[in-house]
Amino acid sequence: MTQPTPRLAIVVKGWPRLSETFIAQELLALERAGIDFAIWSLRHPTDHKTHPLHDQLRADVFYLPEYLGDAPGRVLSGLFWSMGRLGFWRAAVQFFRDLRRDPTKNRIRRFGQACVLAKELPSGTQALYAHFLHTPSSVARYAAMLRSMPWSFSAHAKDIWTSPDWELREKLDHQTAGASFGATCTAFGAAHLNDLAQSTPVDLVYHGLDLARFPLPAARPTRIPGQRFEMLSVGRLVEKKGFDRLLDALALLPDHMDWHWVHIGGGALDAQMRSRAEALGVEARITWRGACDQPEVIAAMRSADLFVLPSRVAEDGDRDGLPNVLMEAASQMLPILSTPVSAIPEFIDDGVHGVLSDDAPAALAGHMLRLEQAPDVSAEMAQAAFDRLQSEFQMQPGIDHLANRLRAIMREGLPA
Repeated sequence: MTQPTPRLAIVVKGWPRLSETFIAQELLALERAGIDFAIWSLRHPTDHKTHPLHDQLRADVFYLPEYLGDAPGRVLSGLFWSMGRLGFWRAAVQFFRDLRRDPTKNRIRRFGQACVLAKELPSGTQALYAHFLHTPSSVARYAAMLRSMPWSFSAHAKDIWTSPDWELREKLDHQTAGASFGATCTAFGAAHLNDLAQSTPVDLVYHGLDLARFPLPAARPTRIPGQRFEMLSVGRLVEKKGFDRLLDALALLPDHMDWHWVHIGGGALDAQMRSRAEALGVEARITWRGACDQPEVIAAMRSADLFVLPSRVAEDGDRDGLPNVLMEAASQMLPILSTPVSAIPEFIDDGVHGVLSDDAPAALAGHMLRLEQAPDVSAEMAQAAFDRLQSEFQMQPGIDHLANRLRAIMREGLPA
């Protein structure tokens, strides 16, 4: 029996990516909800591992030329094919208008990738859906113009806060080839985008967590203050995660405190963070585990005493949304110490579901010391976070809403 032609094309920046489990979780759930789609990735994978989620997905995956010079034949073929389409001049005018405001090679690459995508889409494709509102949505938007079909997006964090307002406004105007609809994973981000929107609605759709993928939390033995205090962080080594300030905080912990910190994740600042730890004299108490798959992350959460994520706003405006790792920590009843950045307070009420601290090193160190000394308080907050996760942040309601939205734009894209 032959596979049906995919009716939806999903554009992502890279596939698969260990740091984007929220995308893999969503796509697997959409596939199970009966949405037929193929994945179109702007980049080839760089991670050496995959999550079990990636292996379960049955959708076809296609890779666009990461750089136009990588496949000049495909690019020229896509361009010549696109020039014969009724939508070409509309897309070209929009591209040159964008290029005047953003005269970069990246902008040119987006249009070239869009021409390849538009030509190579299966004939039964009825709509496009892009993860992230910056580069993937630009490619999806140009391709949608070329193919005269609707497109939509899911926005997250960096794409919202580092994109220029002019570009966001135009992508949020359905009347001028903007998206049919948008979704974003935080109330904080949804409010910002809806303030900019011209005619495109942006829905709040929490990623939530598919708790069926996570083991029930193990019974944690009662910890006695003064015992080894195991702390864990999971996140890319980039500025917005705040690990530089966390290292400074670890260096402020008193000598009598027996602590150990494990970091999971890769990132551009890996060498810099390791050097910083050595300069601070805390390297001997740190384990850098690099990129790990989800079973390894869960195992680390089950053996830790505190999850620490000191998110902050980066110099370029980039910031977290609602990091899924906080919900994953809650799923294992691991106490949480974080910061009140972006949408983190949408999940954690300070002092109820965890501790939200100023990201100053002295403040972080003070909270780590207090939580080490108060295991009963930590356990109460961990239980409250687990209860909130179960009652308010499960995955399925958001998937049901998103699937209905996507079915609607696929109907919109059917031939008249």
